Amino acid sequence: MTALSHRFRTSRSAGAAHAAHAAAGPSEDAPPEDADAALVAASLTDPDRFTAVYDRHFPAIYRYVAGRLGPQVADDVAAETFLAAFRRRATFDPAKGELRPWLFGIATTLVAQHRRAESRRYQALARLTSERGPGDGADHAAVGGLRLDLARALTKLSRKERDVVLLVALADLSHQEVADALGVPFGTVGSRLSTARRKLRTALDRKGE
Repeated sequence: MTALSHRFRTSRSAGAAHAAHAAAGPSEDAPPEDADAALVAASLTDPDRFTAVYDRHFPAIYRYVAGRLGPQVADDVAAETFLAAFRRRATFDPAKGELRPWLFGIATTLVAQHRRAESRRYQALARLTSERGPGDGADHAAVGGLRLDLARALTKLSRKERDVVLLVALADLSHQEVADALGVPFGTVGSRLSTARRKLRTALDRKGE
């Protein structure tokens, strides 16, 4: 694990490159989804095989974390996600869902440990909207994948509601994948998303008054 730990932890210097790769979309050479389970299984006896999981999924995890916490800590949190995934790889059960939502679930748990930093980020983005003022495109400007007006509205949500909304908006997970990532029933995802959307609409409508 020593070599892998070094690989994951030194990824912070490559965060921008990973983010650019993620923005460009998935590689045509990326293995099919069912290859993830095979890679994890193989890594149980050959730990170095897990680096292929890292190479394939780090850009998306980094982009998600950066959208929630900002780029300053995204490298560290994304790297910790893969360290945690490596340590828990024997517990991954493909019968319960694909690897991608499993990784996002780990990342979301780590993001929760930085909830104060996340709240400060949204509040800072909200202040940026106010400072720019109406009519200059501030509402539709985006930072880290988030519209500034949406960042303000996100402060009105509970952590559980934000998890659902941002796993859909930033990670592009389906409702079933969100349920798998968070370990909650499918219906709970729909309920939280409905509540969150109602709160977001209210917050955005009030801003426009």
